[in-house]
Parts: sequence; structure tokens; C-alpha cells
Amino acid sequence: MRELIVSEFVTLDGVMEAPGGEEGHPHTGWVFDFFAPEQEQYKLEEVLEAEALLLGRVTYEGFAAAWPERSGEFADKMNSMPKFVASTTLNELGWSNSTLIQGDVPKEVAKIKQQEGGPLLVAGSGTLVHSLMANGLIDEYRLMIFPVVLGSGRRLFPDTPDKTVLKLADTRKFDSGVVVHTYHAGAP
Repeated sequence: MRELIVSEFVTLDGVMEAPGGEEGHPHTGWVFDFFAPEQEQYKLEEVLEAEALLLGRVTYEGFAAAWPERSGEFADKMNSMPKFVASTTLNELGWSNSTLIQGDVPKEVAKIKQQEGGPLLVAGSGTLVHSLMANGLIDEYRLMIFPVVLGSGRRLFPDTPDKTVLKLADTRKFDSGVVVHTYHAGAP
């Protein structure tokens, strides 16, 4: 059975929107204020560990526009690994090794999780992540928390009447002030 890992850049106030320069957000590109080589190394190790990506449409389109033209160890892994893409609007996927998931996405993701193989890594993909949360499909959260408060933007955890309990599994601190908290789903 595959483990599903959600890895997100988030602010102290939980915003996950527009970390890398996406248009239309007043604070776009907020991760670049805290760039550090050790964080880049962490992300490389994370991608190398993953067997496949699971992405929503918006993140897929951003990645598919950026990664195929790049080279190096990180880009080579991103371009070669299998990618599962949840979308109700796309009909074709141009990025190598991409498979479209349509219909009942949580049901299809549950089937993918039942297959043999290594971890499925989700990055960005806010709408998809909210659906995965609602259906109890996330095994681990890796939250790279940046020491900034934006005050607006789409948050990782949506408003809900339900309580979500996570178990802290690891914490890693970088000199930039960024920390990664790794949480496992379920009661502590």
C-alpha cells in the first residue's frame, strides 16, 4: 500500500496560496524572501524519495509549464516520475508520464493508494488536498512553515465544524527561520 504525503509551503497564518510567483495574489512569491540552499536540499530529498506525484489541475499546469524545460537532478526526477492529475476540465495531459483522474477522485485516489509502490507526493493542489482531507486519504503532512503572516489568501486547512487531530512525527529547523513540521494523520 502506498503512503500519501501532502507537502506544502505555508505561512504562519496558514496561507498556501501563491508561494512561487503566481499571478493575481497581492503577496505572490513569499517563499523567495526566505530562500536557503538547505531548504532546496530538503525538497530534493523529498522528491527523490517519492515514487509518484498526485496533483490538482492548477498545480499540474504550473509544473507542466516549468519543469520539462529544466534539467538537473530535481527536474529530471520531476519529469520522469509518474504523475496522477485530478481534473474535471482537462482532457489531455502533455507532460510526460501523466495520467488523468476524472470522476470520483477520492475513490480513484484510494485505488491508487492500494497499489504496490512508494510514496505519492502532493504539492500545492489546494482543492485536491481539501478533498483528500475530507475523505481521510492523507497519511502524512509535511508543512514547510515560513515566518511570515500574509493576512489573506487561501489556507491549507479549510473552515470545518470537525476537529482534525494530527501526531507530530518530526521537526526540522533551517537557518532562514523556516521550519518543517511533519505530522501523521490520526490521534496522538
